[in-house]
Amino acid sequence: MSRQPPSPAIGAIVKSIRKRRNLTLEQLAQRSHVSKSMLSQIERELTNPTIAILWSLAHALDVSITELVSQTPVETAIAPVKIEVMRSHHTPTIASQDSKCKLRILSPISSAGATEWYELVMEPNACLESEPHASGSYEHLTVLSGNLLVKCGTYEQFLSAGDTARYPVDIHHQIQNLGDEKARALLIYVLRSK
Repeated sequence: MSRQPPSPAIGAIVKSIRKRRNLTLEQLAQRSHVSKSMLSQIERELTNPTIAILWSLAHALDVSITELVSQTPVETAIAPVKIEVMRSHHTPTIASQDSKCKLRILSPISSAGATEWYELVMEPNACLESEPHASGSYEHLTVLSGNLLVKCGTYEQFLSAGDTARYPVDIHHQIQNLGDEKARALLIYVLRSK
């Protein structure tokens, strides 16, 4: 039986970085837009932060998500490194409400909003429906396994393993797995500068 690696002590890491930055809980709450009571619960390891809260905290503390979920001591985590590694079991994952679609966040927080890349895993009959993103934004979807249907506005395109589709996402769009097997894809979001 394989053992799961221990969960990182995110609260202790957040608290340590906050103190190094000479920030009070209230100051960090204002910077991150996360309530003071939630921050207190996270630091005392009473609750685990969501991906959205991790992103906000990392931005407010000027560190990467990797540093917040790292099991290495903070002293070495904030030192410059030549190779930054995000272990598979620490890679942040977003799931749809029905849990049929999972997006593993592969991009660093520093690129959020400009260029983001994800591993997309979709169960059979899953649909990932999205409202319009920022004006001028595009997605690049490469199917690694299975078959997917991409709908963008009034257009749609069927994709098989190895196919790549590029389409604007500043309009309503969706990705569907109409097959009987799980599908995997690499999804890249790019905001083109004007």
